[in-house]
Amino acid sequence: MSETFVTLEKLIQELRLETVYQPECEPKIISADINRPGLQITGFFDYFDSDRIQIFGMVENAFLAEMTAHEREDCLADLFRKKIPAAILTRGADVLPEMLSAAQKYEVPILRTEEGSSRFMSALIAFLNLELAPQITRHGVLVEVYGEGILILGGSGVGKSETAVELLKRGHRLVADDAVEIRRPSVKALVGSSPEIIRHFIEIRGIGIVDVQKIFGMGAVKQTEKIDMVIHLENWIEGKQYDRLGLVSEYTNILGIDIPSLTVPVKPGRNLAIILEVAAMNNRQKKLGYNAAEELNNRLLEQMHKTLEAEQAKE
Repeated sequence: MSETFVTLEKLIQELRLETVYQPECEPKIISADINRPGLQITGFFDYFDSDRIQIFGMVENAFLAEMTAHEREDCLADLFRKKIPAAILTRGADVLPEMLSAAQKYEVPILRTEEGSSRFMSALIAFLNLELAPQITRHGVLVEVYGEGILILGGSGVGKSETAVELLKRGHRLVADDAVEIRRPSVKALVGSSPEIIRHFIEIRGIGIVDVQKIFGMGAVKQTEKIDMVIHLENWIEGKQYDRLGLVSEYTNILGIDIPSLTVPVKPGRNLAIILEVAAMNNRQKKLGYNAAEELNNRLLEQMHKTLEAEQAKE
């Protein structure tokens, strides 16, 4: 699992922030938590996390305005000397001279937004949760099929990329080929994307590198996608017993989350693209509460029960 951080420049660009003051040494944002420093302004620093971005809303600014210049200078110096990653003013508030002085002295960036505090904090938390989520990279292919994000895993040369190309021809979308960056933005979901350097490219043995966006169009690619299902492709092993009913649910654990998975054997004559389409639709049905395997099993049990009752009645 790689260490993640967000640069100040990316934060400014994504949330369209105005830069009031930016030191030469750009800090790295490593915490998805944020803080409104009301208590810290009064001098209470127990349990204070200096890695959090500090949000100054109307309440904090109004409280600071009621202080004397000397009091503001002292309390802001106490806060900014903690080396906080950034201070952000909401509602386009004016920057107090004492705040700017403390920021310059302790090299703390000051940013500003016209958004209200609650709305801005929601957007900031969502952005940081995604960017700073636990992350790993898996060798595979990620495609979107009928709205389902399918992560295709398997050994080298088993046909992952070729299957993805066939799915693209059938109107589905590619998210990542070869290397899939997987993030866990919440305790329930995984989101996959492609490393920027290879985004929208796919490798096909015998042809080489293909630009999916150029050949199939913008509608054939997607930046990110939630991972709803994992498909393991493996070469057909003669004599191995493969699941034919689907009564037993299989899962693949990635970053602590169990994702529904299937193992699909590969051999000449099997159309993997159609198999994955059916798997995607079947997975959606299961999420909506309908399981075809269980339905068939219930019908068989019901039929067996009726047959048994009929035989008992004859006796």
